[in-house]
Amino acid sequence: MSNKMGRIRAGIGGWTYEPWEETFYPSDLPKKSQLNYASRQVTAIEINGTFYRLQKPEVFAKWRDDAPDDFVFSIKAPRYLTYRKVLSEAVPSMPKFLASGLSSLGPKLGPIMWQCPPSLHFDADDIEKFLAALPHTLDDLPLRHVLEVRHKTFMDPSYVELAKKYSVATVYAHTDEFPNFADVTADFVYARLRKTEKTEPTGYSKPDLQAWSERAKLWAEGGTPSDLPYVTTAKPPKKPRDVFIFFISGAKEHNPVAAKHLLTLL
Repeated sequence: MSNKMGRIRAGIGGWTYEPWEETFYPSDLPKKSQLNYASRQVTAIEINGTFYRLQKPEVFAKWRDDAPDDFVFSIKAPRYLTYRKVLSEAVPSMPKFLASGLSSLGPKLGPIMWQCPPSLHFDADDIEKFLAALPHTLDDLPLRHVLEVRHKTFMDPSYVELAKKYSVATVYAHTDEFPNFADVTADFVYARLRKTEKTEPTGYSKPDLQAWSERAKLWAEGGTPSDLPYVTTAKPPKKPRDVFIFFISGAKEHNPVAAKHLLTLL
């Protein structure tokens, strides 16, 4: 990419999924080599194992060493932190998660994705306490945070302003399951595309993937796509941004090919 455009990465959620042994991985590939292979087909992976349990530094180090240079892992924060009625009550437990070995990824550490439960309503005081507690560095590594909000009450200009205040990105989720909006609230964009279909060999249709490639380029140049929903009409600063696009859920067996096809368009 030129210096007028941020880096665009496309990838998948995790790398262990049995149907991928039929649709993605070579038939003779050992399971222990799946990350090595997957990380050379896409440019980022959202780790979801961290959502279910804490990992150890040596595990993060192994993942780091299995992936090529210039690869990035996004980390899905543990559900025991975010699946609460009061999100800010997670703050005292944050250090344990952050100290579990994330910094062992070194420069391959990408954004930390904090997913809220669908039941969590927007409460300005609660959300501000949580956002204010997110650290900007970890063992001298810069940290980037992204919040996935999934209740309609977050479609509020007050939430957008809070996320901007603390430079926390908001997931744009391409789904009909939850309310979604594409307001840019940080210096990077994080999209989770959840509509891959069984009947599409490339997950999304090729015209749809072309459209997503154009949106990604516009985001990376500092613009905002006009065909996505927004809460506010305010335009973010027109500066180059990194963009992360993950194919998540949907017809999951097609997510790797969707990510690979998107990368060919970029």
